[in-house]
Amino acid sequence: MNQIHIIGLGAGDLDQMPLGVYKKLKQATPLYVRTNDHPVLAELAEEGQTFSSFDTVYEKYDQFRPVYVEIAETLIAAAQQGTVYYAVPGHPLVAEQTVQLLIKAEEEGRCHLNIEGGQSFLDPIFGALRIDPIEGFQLVDGVAFSSGQVHMNQHLLIAQVYDSFSASEVKLTLMEKYTDDYPVTIVTAAGSANEKLRTLPLYELDRAMEIDNLTTIYVPPATEQEDRLKEWQTFRDVIATLRGPDGCPWDREQTHESLRPYLLEEAHELLQAIEEQDDDAIIEELGDVLLQVFLHAQIGEDNGFFQLEDVLASITAKMIRRHPHVFADTEAATAEEVTANWQAIKTAEKGETLSLLDGQERAASSLLTSYNFQKKAAGVGFSWRDAEGAWTKFAEEWQEFRDEVEKGTKDSQLDELGDVLFTLVNLARFHGLSPEQAMVQANQKFRRRFSYVEQQVQEGTGEFGDYTLEQLDGFWNDAKAREQEERT
Repeated sequence: MNQIHIIGLGAGDLDQMPLGVYKKLKQATPLYVRTNDHPVLAELAEEGQTFSSFDTVYEKYDQFRPVYVEIAETLIAAAQQGTVYYAVPGHPLVAEQTVQLLIKAEEEGRCHLNIEGGQSFLDPIFGALRIDPIEGFQLVDGVAFSSGQVHMNQHLLIAQVYDSFSASEVKLTLMEKYTDDYPVTIVTAAGSANEKLRTLPLYELDRAMEIDNLTTIYVPPATEQEDRLKEWQTFRDVIATLRGPDGCPWDREQTHESLRPYLLEEAHELLQAIEEQDDDAIIEELGDVLLQVFLHAQIGEDNGFFQLEDVLASITAKMIRRHPHVFADTEAATAEEVTANWQAIKTAEKGETLSLLDGQERAASSLLTSYNFQKKAAGVGFSWRDAEGAWTKFAEEWQEFRDEVEKGTKDSQLDELGDVLFTLVNLARFHGLSPEQAMVQANQKFRRRFSYVEQQVQEGTGEFGDYTLEQLDGFWNDAKAREQEERT
């Protein structure tokens, strides 16, 4: 098996190339190059150097991945006949996917590699931009990066931006985090005689005509906090500051226990926003729920028990474990099969419990506890076959409650009222309704309509005692009619 000698062409023209690399290129035969579009190759061609490029391979595919695969496989096949040389822009080990594919093939025993030097584009980029990489920088592939990878407080270099189309994709990705007018710099042919830097607002990035295969996009760090509001770390820092010595007295006093009612309240407000299909409200309410999560995580960190990373690790590991049909080789074609797998894995993790009802209590909601109990019992067959049995039971419990109201004690009345409510929860389960959400909506509806009644009273005499129940009930019916008109 013969060797593939990989040579880096550097980031600029021939004057920048080390003498040893130049001599190696002059002696290289056969010499393959990934692309002809490099200033060194133009000068070598003038000196009579011959080489074969893979530029035509790019025209065969709509994506870069198959291009790189074909180039690597072609070189591996050529190496079966004799030693070959392969030249790439920059340094072979910096932002060069074909070389990474060849390295993988070497690990599989399919080829032998000898990687020569070659200046990467990073050194001249740092020099052109006058930045110190020790401050923190990221190098990402413009063809395949996401906004989630970006750390806004670091220098960001985006390579592999070849044309206006790839620049447009980069622009749209960056706009998920940065403002439309955030300054970015297009660096072309850094370190060469043709070096050019142009700074422009982000929204104009794909309109720049200088973009080619020697282009790198530079995004400076967002030093102002208001420019990093879409960064998770910014929110975490804000919460830590609020809980810190110089923070907010109210936030510093909070505990897991004191925050419980707020979490419940925010969750209900989110459910209402979802019910109303109000996207803006959903964004706001999701933020309020997220605030509660971060506050609890910060309290855990302040107390030395856990931190946000522990929360993330726990839920991420759980989702991977309980979705083996996605992350492993388990089969699950339907939602029912997924649910069965989930429950089996959960049982294996937690072990068998003494009762099916263990762990189903919800201290903040007796309705939800009742719902959970009945759902668990129904799961093993302890339930009516259909809703008709639940309706019959409700009629029975309702009559027993009325009987106790007429002749029973407060304790017996309370007991029978509990049976009525318990049966109502069962009816809700049969009909696929959430009793908790039903109660939330009923409370909100009462508040809306009673607020209208209050408004009518204030616009009148200002005193409830001046109105009869029939008049107040009329205001209520007006509010109800107005809501019905709005829905239609």
